[in-house]
Amino acid sequence: MIRLTIFIAALILFTWESLEAQEQITLNEAIDIAVDNNTMLRQMENNVERSELDIRNQRANYLPSLNLNTQSGITAGQQFDASSFEFGNFVNTTGSGSINTGIDLFTGFQRINNLRSARAGHEIASSEYERTKEQVIFNTAQAYLEVLLEKELLEITRENLETSRRQLEQVEAQVEVGTVPSVDMYDQRAEVANTELELIRRENALEMAKTQFIGYLQIDPFVDYELVAPEIEDADLIPQDYELRQLVEEAMANRRDVVAARKEIEQSNYDISAAEGGRYPTISLSGQLSTNYSERRQDPITEETIPFTEQFFDLNVSRNAGISVSIPLFNRFQTSNEIEHARISRRDAQLNLEDLQFDVIQEIRQAYNDYRGYSKELEATETALQAAEMAFETQRERYEVGSATLLELTEAQNRFVEAQSNRITAQYQFIFQEKILDYYLGRISEDPDIVGM
Repeated sequence: MIRLTIFIAALILFTWESLEAQEQITLNEAIDIAVDNNTMLRQMENNVERSELDIRNQRANYLPSLNLNTQSGITAGQQFDASSFEFGNFVNTTGSGSINTGIDLFTGFQRINNLRSARAGHEIASSEYERTKEQVIFNTAQAYLEVLLEKELLEITRENLETSRRQLEQVEAQVEVGTVPSVDMYDQRAEVANTELELIRRENALEMAKTQFIGYLQIDPFVDYELVAPEIEDADLIPQDYELRQLVEEAMANRRDVVAARKEIEQSNYDISAAEGGRYPTISLSGQLSTNYSERRQDPITEETIPFTEQFFDLNVSRNAGISVSIPLFNRFQTSNEIEHARISRRDAQLNLEDLQFDVIQEIRQAYNDYRGYSKELEATETALQAAEMAFETQRERYEVGSATLLELTEAQNRFVEAQSNRITAQYQFIFQEKILDYYLGRISEDPDIVGM
């Protein structure tokens, strides 16, 4: 029983220490972890390796084939004896060997088109891999900044709670000396309680954001990660002057998924040409070196079995070489069906590109409009924050000299806290929107420059 108690105590202590462990992590470190751990990205990397193997296979089709064949056996029973021209019961040991080679000289341009198709497939797989990596980087940055935003909002709520508690102490002192009515004390206590409730909600929101961040990176959930916050400078919050048409053109030129969609059409064209090659004749060159041994082969003079080495390496050696031409006449419409199948695939690829281009235009337009909207909010919240701060300070000074009510002070404080929250939210939303715009434009890199991080 004592050992069990000690074990449970040690387990609780270990768990507590694990939960209390804290580790700092920067955005670039988070991105490296996400890139290494993301399952979809690793699958896309496997696709790239497969496409490289496809290229090797198509290149290998230009090489000649080389085969070595051997065979040996024992035959017993009624056989024809070539020396006596009679049939008899014999036991005959035989052996043979051959080496042959062959190479295709012309295959109706199928090999070159298959190789070009494989190269296009490799470029498609590489582009899809890079686009998936951009998505992982973007999602990581978004989750990272979401945690920082919730942390900032939590800090604002804590400061507001401290201010409300100090005001409560002041009101209680004023009620005690009779300078303000007791109802002000009860109102302020209610305000403190409401702020404490808001603090709990903000703490839960921060924990939820951290949980989503940890889950996306697939890292140890028992570590309390401290995300390194950027220093937001004024220069980082200056809106850029974008032109919608230029943004769309840049996205069409740079986005990896658009590049991959165009390559799919190119690959389909190569597949059509390769299928059409089935209508051409094929020309092949072959050669063979062969030999054999038979225990029944005898010297006509001595009537003794000719030795193995003499038969196998000299007397029975034969060589042949040839060139063959195959002209397709009728193959049950297989070539025609393959050509039509490839053409249908090309039409699908063209439709996919058209849909993707339309989606890109919609995404860029929406991101552009949101960016302009958040830029205006950024300016408006700065003005509102300055005005709310001045109003709060003024009402606090008036309340201290008795020329303002507690309700007026509370309303001014709430407006100031709301202005603070709106300001920090607008800052992060502006940064978010810049990254969203970069993602839709295909600008995301593995070392993103997010407000100096």
